[in-house]
Amino acid sequence: MGGSGSKSRGLWSFAGSGIGSDPASGGNEQTLSRLGASRSCTPFVFTRRSSLYYDEDGDLAHEFYEETIVTKNGRKRAKLKKIQKNLIPQGMVKLDHPRIHVDFPVVLCEV
Repeated sequence: MGGSGSKSRGLWSFAGSGIGSDPASGGNEQTLSRLGASRSCTPFVFTRRSSLYYDEDGDLAHEFYEETIVTKNGRKRAKLKKIQKNLIPQGMVKLDHPRIHVDFPVVLCEV
């Protein structure tokens, strides 16, 4: 369920290595403010990729199953077969409340 961080560094202006790239900078706060002054980038995420799919009938769900009748030894049994073809992803979904990006390098709460 995790692993939603960006794999490549430098994708976000606030995602720096923070390992002495500039000796004049005293820490992440100064690096963040220096980058924030030159670029207009927000640490908030407003959309996400949906995990839902549309089927041929226009129904929206995570998974689709089809009931099939299997005859074995003269007995009829109903089995569910997962449908994986002809599914269209829902795409990008707008979030109700903005979230903070996972690569944002500032500690929000210290215990």
